[in-house]
Amino acid sequence: MNIRLRATASHLAFSALLAIVSAILVFRYWYPNQYREVAGGLELFLILISVDIALGPLLTFVIANPAKARRILKIEISVICALQISALIYGMHSVYIARPVVTVFEVDRFRVLTPNEIDTSEFGEPSVSYKSLSITGPELLGTRRPQSGAESTDALFKAVEGYDIGQRPRFWQPYQKSSGDALAKSRSVQILLDRYPAEAKKLAAKMRYLNINPEKSRFLPVNARGDWVAVLDEVGQFKGFLPVDGFFK
Repeated sequence: MNIRLRATASHLAFSALLAIVSAILVFRYWYPNQYREVAGGLELFLILISVDIALGPLLTFVIANPAKARRILKIEISVICALQISALIYGMHSVYIARPVVTVFEVDRFRVLTPNEIDTSEFGEPSVSYKSLSITGPELLGTRRPQSGAESTDALFKAVEGYDIGQRPRFWQPYQKSSGDALAKSRSVQILLDRYPAEAKKLAAKMRYLNINPEKSRFLPVNARGDWVAVLDEVGQFKGFLPVDGFFK
C-alpha cells in the first residue's frame, strides 16, 4: 500500500473514532431515545459528521504526495487533524446548545425546550426551585398557574416578550402535580386511529414499539421540531412521542 492510501486509511480510522465518541455523547446524554428525532439531534449530528469527519481524510488523500518529505507530510497532516478537531468541537458545541433540556406540560400541550427558549434569568430567584439546565436529557416537568394579581400581570407581559409560563422556571413544578391536568386536556389515541384509517397500521406499530396500549392511551399536541403528539397512559403518565408529520395530510 502506498503512502497516500496508508495515510488516508489511518486518518479515516481516526475520524471514525471521533465519530463514535461524539455519537455516544450526543445520543446517550444530550438527545436520548426519541429526542434524537423530536429535537432534531440526528439531523444535526449527521450534518456535522458528514462535513467534518469526511473532510479530514479527503484532505489527507489530496496532500499525501509520496514525493514530499516525510517531515513535511507529518506537519501537513497534523495541521489538518488540528483543524478537524477544532471544527468538531465547534460543531459539537452547536449541537450542545441546541439540545432539549425540558419537556414541559403547559395548559393544554407539551413543549420540548432548548436552553435559548428558557428565561434562565429566573434561576437566580430565591423562590425558584430549579437552578440549572440538564445535560443528560430533558427533565419532564409541569407548570402551575400564575396567581392572581401581580404574578398574573407579570406572566401576561412576559408572554408578550415571548416567554410563556412553560418557558419560565418560576412556574415549573414536578410533572406529577400536573398529570391530572394533562389527562383532563388529552384525547383518546383511538380518535387518531379511527379518523385516519390509512395510517392506522403504521401508527399502531409505532405504539407497540413504545409499549403503548392504543385502547387506554391519550394524546396531546407537542411544540417541537416537526409534528408530534405526546402519548399518556390512562392515569396521565407520559409514555413517549408519536410522529404525525405527513401522516394526516
